[in-house]
Amino acid sequence: MTDALELDALWEDFHRAVNMTSQELTAWLRVRDAGEDTEPLPEQAGTDTGQHVLAILQKRRTDLTEDDLRVMRKVVDTVDEQTDPENEPEPEATEGDTRRRHRLMTLGHDPSRA
Repeated sequence: MTDALELDALWEDFHRAVNMTSQELTAWLRVRDAGEDTEPLPEQAGTDTGQHVLAILQKRRTDLTEDDLRVMRKVVDTVDEQTDPENEPEPEATEGDTRRRHRLMTLGHDPSRA
């Protein structure tokens, strides 16, 4: 298990990277997977990682598992790699920017937020 200082740092990094609430993430995962005629059950919407992020958001720090910690590290690393905090989002996003934003939102990070 991770020591207390590492856990504290990871918890803070994760909650910095995941800037959507659990309600916002739930809604996004459902919208993302909805088709013209069907919509998945809420607990089945989105990617496995997106669902795991949602589960982590609903846990206390003391209830985290090793698998949770692995996913938290993955999310923090992915968000850090794909975002540049020094640059603000451009007013007119390109199609590539929109796809990138939607991928990050699946992890609970909306890059259009400050």
